[in-house]
Amino acid sequence: MTSQHSSGSAASSVANVQTVLNEHPFSGFQWVIFALCFLIVLLDGFDTAAIGYIAPSLITEWGVSKPALAPVLSAALFGLAAGAMCSGPLADRLGRKAVLVGSVFVFGVACLASGYSHDITTLTALRFVTGIGLGAAMPNAVTLMSEYCPDARRATLTNAMFCGFPLGAAFGGFLAAWMIPHFGWRSVLHLGGIVPLVLAVLLLLLLPESVRYMVAKGHSAERIRKVLTRIAGNAVQGVQRFIMTENKPVTEGQSGMAVVLSKQYRVGTLMLWVAYFMGLVIFYALMNWMPVLFKEGGLDPKTGTLVAALFPLGGVGAVAFGWLMDRYNANRIIAVGYALTALSIWWIGQEAGSLGWLVVSVFVAGTIMNTAQSSMPALAAAFYPTSGRATGVAWMLGIGRFGGIAGSFLVAELTVRQMSFNQIFTVVAIPGLIATAALVIKQLASPKSQD
Repeated sequence: MTSQHSSGSAASSVANVQTVLNEHPFSGFQWVIFALCFLIVLLDGFDTAAIGYIAPSLITEWGVSKPALAPVLSAALFGLAAGAMCSGPLADRLGRKAVLVGSVFVFGVACLASGYSHDITTLTALRFVTGIGLGAAMPNAVTLMSEYCPDARRATLTNAMFCGFPLGAAFGGFLAAWMIPHFGWRSVLHLGGIVPLVLAVLLLLLLPESVRYMVAKGHSAERIRKVLTRIAGNAVQGVQRFIMTENKPVTEGQSGMAVVLSKQYRVGTLMLWVAYFMGLVIFYALMNWMPVLFKEGGLDPKTGTLVAALFPLGGVGAVAFGWLMDRYNANRIIAVGYALTALSIWWIGQEAGSLGWLVVSVFVAGTIMNTAQSSMPALAAAFYPTSGRATGVAWMLGIGRFGGIAGSFLVAELTVRQMSFNQIFTVVAIPGLIATAALVIKQLASPKSQD
């Protein structure tokens, strides 16, 4: 983004907020914003995964069958979709901070209340509400973080922040393994509720509103200057008016949803939805079914579970992808990632008889797949203008959740049809090719969107 006005001189009466962010070092205040958004996504990962860790205890304590747990396990997914799709338009209308604080408070209260459930029906309802809060929190954390980043480091920093999700899910597993024997399964949900409530208070006290949002909504120069002074010091003291130049086409007065589905963004929006949906088809298909498939492929259950656990570890690779996205064409970088995902998942299906190569193929596939998928929110945030950014990111994440539901049913259907081990992995690889094609189409439709 460019501006004809200088942001570095106190004598200047007008400054471009993005130029201020670009011209000054990443400040301690911006690192506080990063840390708060990272914690939101970390707790999102922890609470999303929590139900899976306590499921065996529910079966034992309540005497329920595995099929009876299906509504509990899927309730949060439906809540995640609903929360994401509702929160984006709200954040583009009311602001990023208000929706973030509210969503963290909602999933904290609901998760804490879940720990006092005494039947499946109550737990299912509370997991749905938890999902709404979780679904609303993540896209707005991505959006707010993106809007405080300098252009040259936006994808790297946003992807690094998003790594909190797989780390939270993995950390939750280790913590739950220790807590459940000592304090019972309810303690996991109590912890998953209390910590977000503390974080909600910190967000209320420490988190600023997005400066880009404040400019877009015509907030006072004094309020914007107060925030930017913590980043640029005295450089903005003399500024009387803040502006923001968008290198994205946008029509004034449009709602977030109208921007996202406008003629300029419609094809790119649909392709983002397709790519993210297909990525979650793969992720949930393999996360939910790999231990079963490995057992049927000849591995003992313990070994199969350990091998499958390698799959979600690769999300931290998104930092490297973010670095590449900041320097090269982001659509092409992630498209290559999805193409390699398809190839590596097909490879898993060819290694049923070799434990060593199976371990390697699962880890490689997980690293590539999670890296590509974790890079998608940064891609979406960079694609849309400020007026539609929260809606665009949130709807991509929300639509994608239905891919997670579809992925679970896909493998169930393939097993009913008695497909072989390698045939199942060949079919599951196909969504990776569809995601690749979607990002190629997005690039062709909007060639200047991710140069």
